[in-house]
Amino acid sequence: MSKAGKLMKGFSKKIDKIAHGNKIKTNIPAGMAIAGPPLGPMLGQHGLNIASFCKEFNERTKSVKEGIPLPTRISVNADRTYTMVIHKPPATFYLKQAAGIQRGAMQPGHQVCGKITLKHLYEIAKIKSEDPTMECLSLEDICKKLIGIAHSCGIEIVNNIDPKEYQEFLEKRNEIIAQEKKELQEKREAKMLRTA
Repeated sequence: MSKAGKLMKGFSKKIDKIAHGNKIKTNIPAGMAIAGPPLGPMLGQHGLNIASFCKEFNERTKSVKEGIPLPTRISVNADRTYTMVIHKPPATFYLKQAAGIQRGAMQPGHQVCGKITLKHLYEIAKIKSEDPTMECLSLEDICKKLIGIAHSCGIEIVNNIDPKEYQEFLEKRNEIIAQEKKELQEKREAKMLRTA
Protein backbone atom coordinates (compact mmCIF):
# COMPACT_ATOMS: atom_id res chain seq x y z
CA MET A 1 0.00 0.00 0.00
CA SER A 2 1.30 3.45 -0.89
CA LYS A 3 2.14 6.09 1.67
CA ALA A 4 -0.86 8.23 0.60
CA GLY A 5 -3.20 5.20 0.91
CA LYS A 6 -2.04 4.51 4.47
CA LEU A 7 -2.48 8.18 5.34
CA MET A 8 -6.05 8.24 3.94
CA LYS A 9 -6.92 5.03 5.81
CA GLY A 10 -5.95 6.76 9.07
CA PHE A 11 -8.12 9.79 8.25
CA SER A 12 -11.26 7.77 7.62
CA LYS A 13 -11.26 6.51 11.20
CA LYS A 14 -11.19 10.05 12.62
CA ILE A 15 -14.09 11.56 10.65
CA ASP A 16 -17.14 12.31 12.81
CA LYS A 17 -20.61 11.67 11.52
CA ILE A 18 -22.36 14.90 10.55
CA ALA A 19 -25.98 15.14 11.68
CA HIS A 20 -28.19 16.84 9.11
CA GLY A 21 -31.75 18.01 9.61
CA ASN A 22 -31.39 18.94 13.26
CA LYS A 23 -32.28 22.59 12.79
CA ILE A 24 -35.66 24.03 13.68
CA LYS A 25 -36.82 27.35 12.21
CA THR A 26 -39.96 28.83 13.70
CA ASN A 27 -41.58 32.07 14.84
CA ILE A 28 -42.49 32.13 18.53
CA PRO A 29 -44.43 34.98 20.19
CA ALA A 30 -42.24 36.73 22.78
CA GLY A 31 -42.84 35.48 26.32
CA MET A 32 -45.55 33.08 25.13
CA ALA A 33 -43.75 29.81 24.40
CA ILE A 34 -46.01 26.97 25.55
CA ALA A 35 -45.75 23.18 25.36
CA GLY A 36 -48.85 22.87 23.15
CA PRO A 37 -48.98 22.79 19.36
CA PRO A 38 -47.33 23.83 17.14
CA LEU A 39 -44.15 24.32 19.21
CA GLY A 40 -44.45 21.31 21.55
CA PRO A 41 -44.66 18.59 18.86
CA MET A 42 -41.90 20.30 16.85
CA LEU A 43 -39.52 20.18 19.82
CA GLY A 44 -40.72 16.73 20.93
CA GLN A 45 -39.81 15.04 17.66
CA HIS A 46 -36.22 16.21 18.21
CA GLY A 47 -36.22 14.83 21.76
CA LEU A 48 -35.91 18.17 23.53
CA ASN A 49 -37.24 18.89 27.01
CA ILE A 50 -40.19 21.08 26.00
CA ALA A 51 -40.87 22.58 29.44
CA SER A 52 -37.27 23.72 29.99
CA PHE A 53 -37.09 25.12 26.44
CA CYS A 54 -40.27 27.15 26.95
CA LYS A 55 -39.01 28.42 30.31
CA GLU A 56 -35.65 29.47 28.81
CA PHE A 57 -37.27 31.15 25.77
CA ASN A 58 -39.77 33.07 27.92
CA GLU A 59 -36.97 34.16 30.27
CA ARG A 60 -34.77 35.37 27.39
CA THR A 61 -37.64 37.30 25.77
CA LYS A 62 -39.14 38.90 28.88
CA SER A 63 -37.70 42.31 27.89
CA VAL A 64 -39.66 42.19 24.58
CA LYS A 65 -43.34 43.17 24.46
CA GLU A 66 -45.39 39.99 24.89
CA GLY A 67 -46.83 38.49 21.71
CA ILE A 68 -44.38 39.99 19.21
CA PRO A 69 -43.35 37.22 16.76
CA LEU A 70 -39.66 36.37 17.05
CA PRO A 71 -37.95 34.22 14.39
CA THR A 72 -36.11 31.56 16.36
CA ARG A 73 -33.42 29.18 15.07
CA ILE A 74 -32.73 26.07 17.15
CA SER A 75 -29.81 23.70 16.48
CA VAL A 76 -30.28 20.34 18.17
CA ASN A 77 -27.16 18.38 19.14
CA ALA A 78 -26.87 14.58 19.26
CA ASP A 79 -26.94 14.60 23.09
CA ARG A 80 -30.31 16.47 22.98
CA THR A 81 -28.81 19.77 24.03
CA TYR A 82 -29.51 22.75 21.82
CA THR A 83 -28.41 26.24 20.92
CA MET A 84 -31.07 28.88 20.36
CA VAL A 85 -30.68 32.08 18.34
CA ILE A 86 -33.51 34.60 18.65
CA HIS A 87 -33.71 37.18 15.88
CA LYS A 88 -35.44 40.55 15.84
CA PRO A 89 -39.10 40.50 14.73
CA PRO A 90 -39.69 40.04 10.97
CA ALA A 91 -39.41 43.10 8.72
CA THR A 92 -43.12 42.83 7.85
CA PHE A 93 -43.98 43.26 11.55
CA TYR A 94 -41.98 46.52 11.78
CA LEU A 95 -43.32 47.82 8.46
CA LYS A 96 -46.95 47.19 9.45
CA GLN A 97 -46.37 48.77 12.87
CA ALA A 98 -44.81 51.88 11.28
CA ALA A 99 -47.71 52.13 8.80
CA GLY A 100 -50.29 51.62 11.56
CA ILE A 101 -51.95 48.65 9.85
CA GLN A 102 -52.83 45.09 10.87
CA ARG A 103 -52.57 43.35 7.49
CA GLY A 104 -51.01 43.88 4.08
CA ALA A 105 -52.80 44.46 0.79
CA MET A 106 -54.75 41.61 -0.85
CA GLN A 107 -53.40 42.77 -4.23
CA PRO A 108 -49.93 44.27 -3.66
CA GLY A 109 -48.82 46.43 -6.56
CA HIS A 110 -52.44 47.35 -7.29
CA GLN A 111 -53.44 48.48 -3.78
CA VAL A 112 -51.78 50.68 -1.19
CA CYS A 113 -52.66 49.55 2.31
CA GLY A 114 -50.38 51.90 4.23
CA LYS A 115 -47.57 54.44 4.00
CA ILE A 116 -44.28 54.96 5.81
CA THR A 117 -41.62 57.62 5.50
CA LEU A 118 -37.98 57.20 4.50
CA LYS A 119 -37.10 57.93 8.13
CA HIS A 120 -39.23 54.94 9.25
CA LEU A 121 -37.46 52.77 6.68
CA TYR A 122 -34.02 53.85 7.89
CA GLU A 123 -34.90 53.22 11.56
CA ILE A 124 -36.22 49.73 10.73
CA ALA A 125 -33.05 49.02 8.74
CA LYS A 126 -30.90 50.01 11.75
CA ILE A 127 -32.85 47.58 13.96
CA LYS A 128 -32.69 44.74 11.40
CA SER A 129 -28.92 45.25 10.92
CA GLU A 130 -28.45 43.61 14.35
CA ASP A 131 -29.89 40.31 13.06
CA PRO A 132 -27.23 37.61 12.45
CA THR A 133 -28.51 37.14 8.88
CA MET A 134 -28.06 40.84 8.09
CA GLU A 135 -24.67 41.47 9.75
CA CYS A 136 -22.76 41.28 6.46
CA LEU A 137 -25.06 43.71 4.62
CA SER A 138 -24.63 47.47 4.47
CA LEU A 139 -27.43 49.71 5.73
CA GLU A 140 -28.13 50.67 2.12
CA ASP A 141 -28.59 47.00 1.11
CA ILE A 142 -30.90 46.39 4.07
CA CYS A 143 -32.96 49.47 3.06
CA LYS A 144 -33.25 48.09 -0.48
CA LYS A 145 -34.47 44.73 0.89
CA LEU A 146 -36.99 46.53 3.09
CA ILE A 147 -38.29 48.55 0.12
CA GLY A 148 -38.96 45.26 -1.71
CA ILE A 149 -40.71 43.77 1.34
CA ALA A 150 -42.79 46.94 1.80
CA HIS A 151 -43.83 46.82 -1.86
CA SER A 152 -44.84 43.15 -1.54
CA CYS A 153 -47.08 44.09 1.43
CA GLY A 154 -48.65 47.05 -0.39
CA ILE A 155 -46.91 49.67 1.76
CA GLU A 156 -45.89 52.87 -0.02
CA ILE A 157 -42.73 54.74 0.98
CA VAL A 158 -43.04 58.53 0.91
CA ASN A 159 -40.91 61.51 1.94
CA ASN A 160 -43.37 62.77 4.56
CA ILE A 161 -46.89 62.05 5.81
CA ASP A 162 -49.57 64.54 6.85
CA PRO A 163 -51.18 62.96 9.96
CA LYS A 164 -54.70 64.22 9.20
CA GLU A 165 -54.64 63.01 5.57
CA TYR A 166 -53.16 59.67 6.64
CA GLN A 167 -55.88 59.17 9.26
CA GLU A 168 -58.52 59.72 6.53
CA PHE A 169 -56.62 57.27 4.28
CA LEU A 170 -56.64 54.61 7.03
CA GLU A 171 -60.37 55.08 7.67
CA LYS A 172 -61.10 54.56 3.94
CA ARG A 173 -58.75 51.58 3.97
CA ASN A 174 -60.69 50.01 6.88
CA GLU A 175 -63.87 50.23 4.79
CA ILE A 176 -62.10 48.45 1.90
CA ILE A 177 -60.81 45.73 4.26
CA ALA A 178 -64.33 45.18 5.65
CA GLN A 179 -65.64 44.80 2.07
CA GLU A 180 -62.82 42.36 1.17
CA LYS A 181 -63.53 40.27 4.29
CA LYS A 182 -67.23 40.17 3.38
CA GLU A 183 -66.42 39.02 -0.18
CA LEU A 184 -64.05 36.32 1.12
CA GLN A 185 -66.71 35.06 3.53
CA GLU A 186 -69.26 34.90 0.70
CA LYS A 187 -66.80 32.92 -1.46
CA ARG A 188 -66.15 30.48 1.40
CA GLU A 189 -69.86 29.98 1.97
CA ALA A 190 -70.48 29.46 -1.76
CA LYS A 191 -67.64 26.89 -1.87
CA MET A 192 -69.08 25.04 1.14
CA LEU A 193 -72.48 24.88 -0.55
CA ARG A 194 -70.92 23.41 -3.71
CA THR A 195 -69.04 20.72 -1.77
CA ALA A 196 -71.99 19.79 0.48
